[in-house]
Amino acid sequence: MDNRRLFIKKTAAATAAMAMLADTPAWAIGSDNDTYTSNRPVPGDRTFTSKAVEKTIKKVKKGISNPELSWMFENCFPNTLDTTVDYEMIDGKPDAFIITGDIDAMWLRDSTAQVWPYLPLVTQDDQLKNLFKGLINRQTKCILLDPYANAFFKDVNKETEWKDDKPKPKPGVHERKWEIDSLCYAIRLAYGYYKETGDTTVFDEEWKKASKLAVQTLRTEQRKDGTSPYSFERERWNTSVGEPFRGTGRPIKPVGLIACIFRPSDDGTMYPFLVPSNLFAVQALTELSEIYKEAIGDTAFSRECADFSDEVKAAIETYAISEHLNYGKIYAYEVDGFGNKVFIDDPNIPSLVATRYLLKPEHYNETVYQNTRKYLLSDDNPYYFKGKAGEGQGGPHAGKDTIWPMGIILRAMTSTDDDEIVFCIKLLMNTHAGKGFMHETFHKDDASKFSRSWFAWANTLFGELIVKLYNEKPALLRSI
Repeated sequence: MDNRRLFIKKTAAATAAMAMLADTPAWAIGSDNDTYTSNRPVPGDRTFTSKAVEKTIKKVKKGISNPELSWMFENCFPNTLDTTVDYEMIDGKPDAFIITGDIDAMWLRDSTAQVWPYLPLVTQDDQLKNLFKGLINRQTKCILLDPYANAFFKDVNKETEWKDDKPKPKPGVHERKWEIDSLCYAIRLAYGYYKETGDTTVFDEEWKKASKLAVQTLRTEQRKDGTSPYSFERERWNTSVGEPFRGTGRPIKPVGLIACIFRPSDDGTMYPFLVPSNLFAVQALTELSEIYKEAIGDTAFSRECADFSDEVKAAIETYAISEHLNYGKIYAYEVDGFGNKVFIDDPNIPSLVATRYLLKPEHYNETVYQNTRKYLLSDDNPYYFKGKAGEGQGGPHAGKDTIWPMGIILRAMTSTDDDEIVFCIKLLMNTHAGKGFMHETFHKDDASKFSRSWFAWANTLFGELIVKLYNEKPALLRSI
């Protein structure tokens, strides 16, 4: 059986298991306070196995006192490897195609974020190391196919359900939503792998072409001449998907920021200068500059990337920070360069709350971040919801009164307050609806009303949080 057919078979088994789990009553899963049965696929149905990851699971579980929390960690942390990986050798090079979960397509953003928690383990496991190399190679192919696309198929003959979008996606493209963070995540993956391993072999000629195309695309979307080759129209109209003015977005004033037509939630932006994604671009361009200087030896392009990063950072400081009546200077979520601003957040990453998690300290203003975080985690944020089941950030994507576990996870990730971290962990334990996995959203008054029973990114991110606490605050895991 070839690798693709084996992946489909294993993924089908994982899909069936996750679907059965979604339909199982909460009381029937882990209902015994002393016994929690693993919800992982059986070893033969797992799409990828890493000895280093399995060793980490066993080690971390020993540091968790609460059996339910230990069970949730064991289910979630390996979920990407267990259910979403299609790995093989193509033309003598590793290739890894990683689906998002319940959608059989690969997002540049999600695929990077899904494997990111395993990065510290790559030097302990050659097979895991090859998985990272394979994903870098696959993302290179995706960017070269279409730098404006956010999600892709491995099978170029597979027809997307969005075939009526204008312009029609190329073969191999699932969706063509322009999101700055898609390209930034690909850079993040390559840079993170290089810094962890010192391996420069991934920076081959194809990767160089893709990285330079990424920079060219980001430059184009500064729209300094007032134009862009990009537009997006969807026949099946949905207010969270469509963009005004024949798919080109609302007007902007060119000020050095990069236009972004879609948010990390894949919803359309209100104002095209999406601030957390521009902050992410500041760091990604700096990382690319370092790669070209240290690993490739192209000092001219390295300087170009560094200058571009400085330009965007200066524009953020000038146009994306405002004085709030109650919170001091805070980051806006979106701006247009004319002075119009939106003060919300999106629990996907990059988000404003996630800034401390995603970025190095030199790439953002800590005081402004702290003020912004206080605002977004308060009742003054129109998308901060509180209910009988729990509280947390939501967003327009899944509608009113829906809370994102990912937002709760990032709140804990970015907190220095032990009480706040414990509060977040208990929220997550109380709102997984007995399934042992993270969901996209849950209703503020009833956690059994949730979206996406198989969302690998959220699952692995939860595992990353627990590993972080095990390494940095082990006493907290023993106290819950």
